[in-house]
Amino acid sequence: MTPQTLPARKHPVKRDRHLDFVRLGTRFERATAYATEMHREQARKASPVPYLAHLLGVASLVLEYGGSEDQAIAGLLHDTIEDCPGDQAGQIRRRFGNHVLAMVEACTDSHAGGGRKAPWKGRKQLYVDHLAALGPGHPALLVSACDKLNNARAIRTDLRRIGLPLWGRFSAPAPEQLWYYRSLVAAFSRSLGGEVTGELRRTVHDIARLDRALRVSSAEGNPEGRAR
Repeated sequence: MTPQTLPARKHPVKRDRHLDFVRLGTRFERATAYATEMHREQARKASPVPYLAHLLGVASLVLEYGGSEDQAIAGLLHDTIEDCPGDQAGQIRRRFGNHVLAMVEACTDSHAGGGRKAPWKGRKQLYVDHLAALGPGHPALLVSACDKLNNARAIRTDLRRIGLPLWGRFSAPAPEQLWYYRSLVAAFSRSLGGEVTGELRRTVHDIARLDRALRVSSAEGNPEGRAR
């Protein structure tokens, strides 16, 4: 038999698994394949790391913080409308339904489809205001918070590794980035709360503290502003 005709393997149900276990089915598999197809050639900013690492990381965090299969699928696809050309909204609706599409659209701060985006500060302010308008309980809030947490953790890791030159990768300098992440923490604290918001708050605090320490180190004679 060819791989295409092999029957699906039936896995035994573990009787001791948690009652709230989220079983990921073929829709999640299709979403992973679609995200791979759409983002295959993309990388994280100034990095050899495939952008898919971020998308998989967001989906993983969604599931770790109690999200559903639909929320995990939205985590995989949350940047597809923003960063990929074509009618991505229509594709997501046809493949995964209106519920997933609504979450992806709620996580999108630009509909440029990989083209030129609006100015950074105004776009980010609109996104923070948009999160507040979603209101408590909206399923996209968890997806968005996991997206921002994954990004913030990457910034913290690279700030430790690279130092202050890291900020040159971004469209706005460190003070603006910190303003944005603090604004996100405030928005999620009002509308979402929970462990993921707490972890995002701690990560942003770490970034700010590390940035200050690196600037002091730079002023004292470490010109590259690298962690010692």
